[in-house]
Amino acid sequence: MAEKQRTLKSAVHLQGVGLHTGEKVNLEICPAPDNHGYKFQRIDLEGQPIIKADCDLVVATDRGTTLEYKGARVYTTEHILAALYGCQVDNALIKLDGPEVPIMDGSSLLFVNAFEAVGYEDQNAERDYFELTENIPWEDVEKGIEFLAVPDTNYRITVMVDYKSPVLGTQHASMYNINEFNKEIAACRTFVFLRELEFLATNNLIKGGDLDNAIVLVDRMDVSQEELNRLAKLLGKEDLKISIDGIGVLNSTKLQYENEPARHKLLDIVGDLALVGKPIKAHILGARPGHSGNVRFAKVLKEQIKKQEKEGKKFDLTKEPLYNINDIERMLPHRFPFLMVDKIMEIQEESIIGVKNITMNEPIFTGHFPGNPVFPGVLQIEAMAQVGGIFALSKVEDPHLYSTYFMKIDNVKFKQKVIPGDTIVFELSLLSPIRRGLVEMGGKAYVNGKMVMEAEMLAQVIKDKE
Repeated sequence: MAEKQRTLKSAVHLQGVGLHTGEKVNLEICPAPDNHGYKFQRIDLEGQPIIKADCDLVVATDRGTTLEYKGARVYTTEHILAALYGCQVDNALIKLDGPEVPIMDGSSLLFVNAFEAVGYEDQNAERDYFELTENIPWEDVEKGIEFLAVPDTNYRITVMVDYKSPVLGTQHASMYNINEFNKEIAACRTFVFLRELEFLATNNLIKGGDLDNAIVLVDRMDVSQEELNRLAKLLGKEDLKISIDGIGVLNSTKLQYENEPARHKLLDIVGDLALVGKPIKAHILGARPGHSGNVRFAKVLKEQIKKQEKEGKKFDLTKEPLYNINDIERMLPHRFPFLMVDKIMEIQEESIIGVKNITMNEPIFTGHFPGNPVFPGVLQIEAMAQVGGIFALSKVEDPHLYSTYFMKIDNVKFKQKVIPGDTIVFELSLLSPIRRGLVEMGGKAYVNGKMVMEAEMLAQVIKDKE
């Protein structure tokens, strides 16, 4: 079934502190129209500028992902983008009255909870997936970062982190599809090593850092109470009582999962790859990732989208068809010159792919048009309808006892002419579940991977033979 885009049912209001700036920020995440995507708006700046969530607008990746457009910046965008993507919200306008998205509890959980509380609203536009068609490897040898994207029917992520640390060691985390995000990934908090704290504090970062919004990992035994007190003072938290019980986690903050740091790295990947601009169908494997690597790989994927759009959609027409012309004749009542389907390549639970070869021998070209043969648009629709009819009949026993009847055609668009020598590939998907024999499908027709026609159609399957 074709998936519709969705947005929030109503605006969400949150307040918090920026991790690095330490500034209080009011956040309003608003519903947005079809095909809007994710955009930030700095309502505290003159003209209330809008910054699109786009990997090409990333200007910094030190301890967070920073976007900038025409001088307006937004810091630490990854956790809220991960929450929107994980909740499968396609369109949202994120208004904030400060430079940085609040850190909240260091994860995406409070954003997710707020979205779930208001609920979601389906929109008219279809969700436009980036469906990867080939393996894409990428690495930064110097920094030991590796990424690989592999074609997949879901959005799947596998992460390996290795900090050469006795605390973390090597950790793995995985998400088999985006539906797992809210339960398995969203609550995993950001983390920092105790040895990094002094550097971050003296470099004017983590002003909003707190043991409530970050896991502090301790990977050495010789940490004195004096050092802890000095760090607390540096962070402006003199009254904070900190203690260490051996190698592990500061203040014995209980990890929610043994591999919570690796799961948080996966969360960051979801947020940073949201900057690609489309929902993704691919398996992403990342080794030793960070915001810099994530964003650079997002740019690689964005280039791949452009490449695939230029090449058009790929169909393997060399494989054995599911139904050949003899099988089709046993299902459909149509015969020459009105049988418009030559073979069916595949039928899935909610979709079908069929093929028609256009040849000069077809009688229609005698009069349409002499000297300029063009396959009529109405016959393209008929061919698409016959493919849809085969899909409907494949769902009933004894299909030869049934007929399919057209009831409605909507949103028909012809994009370029079809001529003899062309092979049209029809791809149809259910728009709603089949009920009482009513079959509603959305279809696209391709020649050499380029779309030539699209339409939505409704038909009824009726048993009218004994």
